[in-house]
Amino acid sequence: MKKLLILTIGVFLVATATFGEKINQQFFNNTHTFLQKVVKNGSVDYAAAKNDASLQALIKTIAAADLSSASSATKQAFYINAYNLLVINSAAKAYPVESVMKINGFFDSKKFTVEGQSVTLNQIEKEYLIKTYGDARYHFVLVCGANGCPPITNFAYTAEKLEQQLESQTKKALNDNSFIKVSENNVSLSQIFNWYSKDFGTSKTAVVDFINKYRKDKIQSSVNIDYYKYDWSLNNTSSSSSINEDERDDSNNSSRYIISSTIAKGAIETKIFNNLYTQRTGAGPQENLENRSTFFTTSLSFLYGLSDRVNVGFSTRYRRVRNDQLPSNVLSVFGNTVSSEESQRNGITSIGPQIRYAPIPKWENFSIQSSFVFALGEDLEGSNSQPYIDWSGSTWWTQFFNDFSIGNNFSLFTEVDLLIEDIGKDDLNRLSTPVTLIFSYNPTSKVTLYTLGSYSPYWQSDFDYFAQAGLGAKYQFNSNLELELLYTGFTNKFLNDTGGAAATYNVGFRFNL
Repeated sequence: MKKLLILTIGVFLVATATFGEKINQQFFNNTHTFLQKVVKNGSVDYAAAKNDASLQALIKTIAAADLSSASSATKQAFYINAYNLLVINSAAKAYPVESVMKINGFFDSKKFTVEGQSVTLNQIEKEYLIKTYGDARYHFVLVCGANGCPPITNFAYTAEKLEQQLESQTKKALNDNSFIKVSENNVSLSQIFNWYSKDFGTSKTAVVDFINKYRKDKIQSSVNIDYYKYDWSLNNTSSSSSINEDERDDSNNSSRYIISSTIAKGAIETKIFNNLYTQRTGAGPQENLENRSTFFTTSLSFLYGLSDRVNVGFSTRYRRVRNDQLPSNVLSVFGNTVSSEESQRNGITSIGPQIRYAPIPKWENFSIQSSFVFALGEDLEGSNSQPYIDWSGSTWWTQFFNDFSIGNNFSLFTEVDLLIEDIGKDDLNRLSTPVTLIFSYNPTSKVTLYTLGSYSPYWQSDFDYFAQAGLGAKYQFNSNLELELLYTGFTNKFLNDTGGAAATYNVGFRFNL
């Protein structure tokens, strides 16, 4: 009886292993047959995939697969094919859709069943493959449903050919002039090398060394390296050749007025915005104005992509102020001469943490940014006969960003803020709710022209407000550097009561790494 039991268990284990291997092999065969039908020239016929029964059978196999006895190569091949099939199936269900970025939480929150477990696409890529096997070549075979990805193959990845297939596809991608864009003194790389830089090395030099392992024409170490815009438009056979660069969806919004979405995981964004505000005031009509107050403010903000939806960093600002009598020069705020008729002051006035969060994945251009800055320095409000330079208390500033495309060349940016100033200083806390609208026009992919309007009521017993309107322009030198110029006319209750006038002159820079 005991021998019979042992024999029965042995037969069961052998049968189970054989049966599992048979399912895996059949899975690869069926995947190959399906891809042969729907993949053409590196793009997918999503209309055909949407109603293909064999795709649904493959999705069920992925969900119920048992890899407990599978080899390392079999597991890797399975996960690569599973990732690509799940992308195709999800995009096909939403088809016609312009981009997988329009699908709620496509990479980081949408759940798929793999081996009986509920996982995201990011988990398959980062945990099941990269973390376990540590091969950067996966980035050239995992296809995210976008034209910015390396082209999808029309064959299945298999355990027997996996090394050859990984090597072949990596070489094809890194020798493709549309994927690695080389000019005389510059090389533009896909954002893949930016987002997953740790997988290719710890520096741009390491990234270039990785690329040169597979390139016939080596990249020189002396050239400038930047990253071109990622094309998130769907890699669909019916549209891949008809969508031009200006019409394609871009999750980084680099041609819009401002980046209202979060930056990608591992990315770095630095903004330097210089604001020169000057006002003339007096007791009578404009021709009798007597005094000028000028503020120069440099605001610096730094953000790091903790994830694709959560960015953390800090903000700080430096200020110079000068009050004097007319006639005077606006640029005198940068001078150091002080007389009995003038007062001047400068210094770093605040610093504090900042966070930007994208709470709703399907609203790719909506985010919330909040900063809490602490006052630096003594007597910032000027109570000891020094000029006012900033609030002596802390400031909490929460901004709600969103923007909308209007056709191919226009967009509307909206911002609604909750601003609390001078926190912790007696009863002088100031609550305001600024609202800003910016209508922009993009005549080219590098140039943005815009008009701005802003209104901010101050909710206090003695009601106050400010309003401004102006014109601006941005120029994007490359994917990492942007210049912005802005002029606005400014008014508030005090200026109206005294017959005063004010304006701002602004120069800003944005750097991406």
